Amino acid sequence: MRHPSHMSPLHLARRGLSRRVDLLPMTPLEQVRAGRFAHRFTQLIAGLVLYGVSMAMLLRSGLGLDPWDVFHQGVQTHWGVSFGTVVIVTSFVVLLFWIPLRQWPGLGTLLNSVLIGIATDVTLRFLSAPENLAGRWSLLIGGIVANGLAGALYIGSQFGPGPRDGLMTGLARRTGRSIRLVRTTIEVTVLVLGWLLGGTVGVGTVLYAVGIGPIVQFFLPILTVRVHPPTRVVVPASVPEASAG
Repeated sequence: MRHPSHMSPLHLARRGLSRRVDLLPMTPLEQVRAGRFAHRFTQLIAGLVLYGVSMAMLLRSGLGLDPWDVFHQGVQTHWGVSFGTVVIVTSFVVLLFWIPLRQWPGLGTLLNSVLIGIATDVTLRFLSAPENLAGRWSLLIGGIVANGLAGALYIGSQFGPGPRDGLMTGLARRTGRSIRLVRTTIEVTVLVLGWLLGGTVGVGTVLYAVGIGPIVQFFLPILTVRVHPPTRVVVPASVPEASAG
């Protein structure tokens, strides 16, 4: 999913009204103090759990995964642990790359690193792979839509980006390269590595790449929680004193 700080304001007409997405760049402390904590925290948890559920749906469809999950699945085939465990460990490894980028994880970042993997494993225990093609396609389409909705939920809570999104925006900021170039480079790299390791690449991979952006864009204006903008102290520039004459 995309980090809120690099998204341009989106406008979506709803019942004759224009809904603007007010995603504020905030420090971790500002995120906690921005107001409406209970509402935002509940939405964050719901989004992260739904994200894990949607990942399990894509896995059970067997028709292809998004680039990062192709990588996670490829690692899992050689490690012998659960898929969710690979997601969690990868999240914390990615967070190590935040250190030279001088980024601080927010509450949402840390919960993202843990809850999505847990939710994926729990869902996989109860969700079986369909035997017919229609069932697999239903899981694929439903999983992509649910993934977009989940991304809008947790991004809209304004508690910080996920580890992978923060890596993308941090590298773009430090290198001066565009978000599009950095994102494409990262996702192509993990996709190729995952495929070489045995991850599933298929029609679902293409549909996810094409559909996830518009789906998030549709839901984000509806689900972004308005918060109080951070109050920062602006230190005025010093003015030299006039010499006595």
